[in-house]
Amino acid sequence: PLFPSDPAVDNPSGIHNSPGFLIMAKSLPPDDPNLIAMIVDHLKSRGLFDEFRRDCLADVDTKPAYQNLRQRVDNFVSNHLANHEWNPSLNKNQLRNELRQRVCKSGMLESGVDRIISQVVDPKQHHIFKPQIEKAVHEFMATEMNEEVVPNPPPEPEKQELPAPTSGNGSNALIPA
Repeated sequence: PLFPSDPAVDNPSGIHNSPGFLIMAKSLPPDDPNLIAMIVDHLKSRGLFDEFRRDCLADVDTKPAYQNLRQRVDNFVSNHLANHEWNPSLNKNQLRNELRQRVCKSGMLESGVDRIISQVVDPKQHHIFKPQIEKAVHEFMATEMNEEVVPNPPPEPEKQELPAPTSGNGSNALIPA
């Protein structure tokens, strides 16, 4: 099998970095799930997904779709809570779960999140994410190619001719007279 089944492996992505595995990766077709998993692990190890997430989250609350969704959820929650009278015996966990289920069933989250994605993620997809992902995939493939290529031996140091010895008096003592 391509992936070892050893449950003691702490970092499953580390198995992709072994030279034998990289050589096998080269023989995999581009749509092979194992190759895709290796590339995704490479992207994760570089922190690209975390960077994308931070970049998107930094913009979310400034977008109209988020502000609209937040307002709709706030109104929905206020209307729902208006129908309940507070008393000390009220089971808050049950009320919270009921409210969560109603918000989920309303469909407002799905449509609101779709709008947020179109305002936050879509504009970054082709200009920011795609070039960075392509670069990381090229680096991964280049690393894979380098693992398989046998490096050239280091060049031998050139033999330098030793300078002819000279005496301190400036005469050519070695040349016969």
